[in-house]
Amino acid sequence: MWVGATGAPAGRESLMPQTTPVIVASIATPRREPWARKTALGLVFCAPLILIFLVLVIYPMIYEVYLGLDWEIYTSIFSDPIFIQTLWNTVIFVGLAVNVKMFLALLLSALFSTEHRVTRILGGIFLLPWAIPALPGILSFRWMLNGQWGIVNKILNDLGFAGYPWLVRRPTALAAAIVYHIWKYLPFWTLIFVAGRRGIPKELYEAGDIDGAPPFQKFRYITLPMLRNLYLICCLLSMVFTLGDFVIIKIMTGGAPGDSTHVLATLAYRYTFQMGKIDWGIGTFITALPITLLFIFILIRKIK
Repeated sequence: MWVGATGAPAGRESLMPQTTPVIVASIATPRREPWARKTALGLVFCAPLILIFLVLVIYPMIYEVYLGLDWEIYTSIFSDPIFIQTLWNTVIFVGLAVNVKMFLALLLSALFSTEHRVTRILGGIFLLPWAIPALPGILSFRWMLNGQWGIVNKILNDLGFAGYPWLVRRPTALAAAIVYHIWKYLPFWTLIFVAGRRGIPKELYEAGDIDGAPPFQKFRYITLPMLRNLYLICCLLSMVFTLGDFVIIKIMTGGAPGDSTHVLATLAYRYTFQMGKIDWGIGTFITALPITLLFIFILIRKIK
């Protein structure tokens, strides 16, 4: 004999319609209320952060786009010879710094991927430039390349050569900034490639050894295909970071000599804060925005 929800005898068919709604209601109701309560509580705690984000990020971006819609800005800045020179400086700085740095990082990752005690010690020393703060490192480079009392010219004089004003000539000043950038960030990207190399199955290299493949062929047919996507992603990330690099040029050369070593980030600072032309500074930033968005779009597609 079956007993219904009221205690009265009932058949098997009459049991489910009477008890199922009660069970569903008792399960569903407690789940909805805590979720809504937790969501409201989370929004309350996140409200200060959301407000700061809206005021300091969203509003300036909207205001920047609003000012950047004035096409007269671009007519003015493109008629400035310093801006044209800065565009070339940015292409040279980003192109050389990123490509040379990534190529060297890929080569050095082969050395630091070996399991040897000496390699581990050298790897710890190799990471020191990345660990050193940017400001002391740039000031050290600036002191070493000083034309009057720099250690580089001191060594050249001791060897019988004449000194050279490294930071007073545009080619060498821009080259000094590129060399510092490579010296500073090469260890980081080398570490990334070392991690990528260690993710390659060792069986592939063992098969190459059995087939008698030399090291170059193993690099060409095993290492390079396996690290191709990682290499491309790292290059895109580095280009985005380097394109917005402000500190190196600002402290190393300050745009000198004669505002000939500016990149887009430092020139926008010069227009905005030194010349008081906010619209020119915004126009300079927006000029680099399409390239940055293109790099980010390609990066997102590659990550997917």
